[in-house]
Amino acid sequence: MEFGPHLMLAVLEGAVTAAVLALMASGLSLVFGVMRVVNVAHGQFFMLGAVLAWAVSSAVSSALGGGAFGFVAAVLLAPVIAGALAVAADLTVLKRVGYDPERTIVATIGLLYILQQAALMTYGPEARPVAPPFNDRLALPWVAFGPEGPRLIWPWGLSITSYKLFVMGAAAAVLAGLWALMTRTGIGLVMRATQLDRETAQAFGIPVERVYAGVFGLGAALAALAGVLIVPIQQAHYLMGGDALLLSFIVVIIGGLGSLGGTVIAALLIGLSDGIVSVFFSPTLAKILATLLVALVLVFRPEGLRGKAAR
Repeated sequence: MEFGPHLMLAVLEGAVTAAVLALMASGLSLVFGVMRVVNVAHGQFFMLGAVLAWAVSSAVSSALGGGAFGFVAAVLLAPVIAGALAVAADLTVLKRVGYDPERTIVATIGLLYILQQAALMTYGPEARPVAPPFNDRLALPWVAFGPEGPRLIWPWGLSITSYKLFVMGAAAAVLAGLWALMTRTGIGLVMRATQLDRETAQAFGIPVERVYAGVFGLGAALAALAGVLIVPIQQAHYLMGGDALLLSFIVVIIGGLGSLGGTVIAALLIGLSDGIVSVFFSPTLAKILATLLVALVLVFRPEGLRGKAAR
């Protein structure tokens, strides 16, 4: 395969990673932006979404005899279950420690181990796949340049699965919906008011604690949805939340804490670079470069690409 098609394939694979990472990191950024809580257990909600996707799809497929119904049920149920667990954790733990930054870090570390060990005891240590609802291979065209000028080659032998295209489209649609929720609805206005000044919002009658519970649940639901979407590509495993959490922190730091737009830009940057470097060099080098990029951002622009500097 020539360099051009090889590069195109790497970009497409990176775009899939970026789509899932943007969903995952947007939940983490939303929780920090509104609540000022660093959710160390965020990766476990990603893992929980993947594990629930396997459990729900297996149960529904067994009952209905296969088909895409199992995956559709997983997409609908897994984020709701994960969000409900997050709301319960907020009301029973985070609310009781007063959302203090240091105490919430310790509390979410404890939540991390609880979710991880609960998944190990109920799901087991095995990695298990989930069949995608559709997985047709789509041939991609390529424009070759030669002495006679550009010419379209079809097919080139370069292809991508329809499910991966669906993941990119679904992530874009969810992120657009999240942006509309934050900027075009009354719920988003309440969330932004709480983010700007908790005490003033409370003085104007905004139920801050209920807003916090809803935001924490929404962040967990986004992470779980990312887990559901990725599990037909990567197998579900009870330890899969660690790497996802690390990459999410990298994206949020680069994009700017609490900035949804910066998070999406950083996810595209990290996802595409990870895909290209992994294809042409090695996945380890891709992670090293991402870590170096975080260091550079912290040195030269501590507030991130789209974050606001502290006054």
